[in-house]
Amino acid sequence: MPELPEVEALAAFLRENAVGKVVTRVDLAAVQAIKTFDPPLSALAGLEVTGASRHGKFLDLDVSGLHLVVHLARAGWLHWRSGLPPAPPKPGKGPLALRVHLEGGSGGGDVAEGFDLTEQGTRKGLAVYVVRSPAEVPGIARLGPDAMAVDREQFAALMRSRSGQLKGALTDQTLLAGIGNAYSDEILHAARLSPFKMADKLNDDELVRLHDAMRATLADALARQAGQKAATMKGEKRSGLQVHARTGLPCPVCGDTVREVSFADTSLQYCPTCQTGGKPLADRRLSKLLR
Repeated sequence: MPELPEVEALAAFLRENAVGKVVTRVDLAAVQAIKTFDPPLSALAGLEVTGASRHGKFLDLDVSGLHLVVHLARAGWLHWRSGLPPAPPKPGKGPLALRVHLEGGSGGGDVAEGFDLTEQGTRKGLAVYVVRSPAEVPGIARLGPDAMAVDREQFAALMRSRSGQLKGALTDQTLLAGIGNAYSDEILHAARLSPFKMADKLNDDELVRLHDAMRATLADALARQAGQKAATMKGEKRSGLQVHARTGLPCPVCGDTVREVSFADTSLQYCPTCQTGGKPLADRRLSKLLR
């Protein structure tokens, strides 16, 4: 899932490549992706792209005062295209959800530039909104403070207000915006804290470690994504991960084997030596199978 660093990098990429260009057409290929009807997608045609920004994990393209807001969900992505085909895509065919045509590209002449929003897999969650204000998007209206904007005192107050486990607290967008499954694993590993530790039971030292790990992990990811093209951002994210999606591999800090806890539709990764005093956590899915 694209998280704060990747969505910020996509916004920067669009500021460099799309701002100043005019939307000529928007093709909807996956009807379930569009979540609004007023203004319609067609209202974007003829308007200039004037900005691109991020709200948590939402990407916001400012089109002369209207906002094309996208949540890429778990398997969505943005692909920049040159020479877009003139024929509209066939609805429901392949991973394509939305195509935006732009004029004024570097190719000149009849060469059309723009971008595709795609989503892999059968479970579809990519969401597109056309709104007059980003605050009209329910998910944005519910966002907590941005993870890169909170200081230690604010962070401590947020954690102490949450009675659940740290993994859930870090990924709760209403509590703290921008962190998802991958970077929460990375942050907890850097802070040397168990994902199952209760957020409201952290002592002062643990709160400082967790806040510092959050800032350092996200800042490092943002720095690595700076200047990347949309096509290379996913690979850059994977290359910087220490424990997430590295089950069975050695921890780069201590050499212990990275372990996994699986849930119904997701999983987390951690290092027992670094985070849980050497004790493996119970894998919920495996425990059910053994009953």
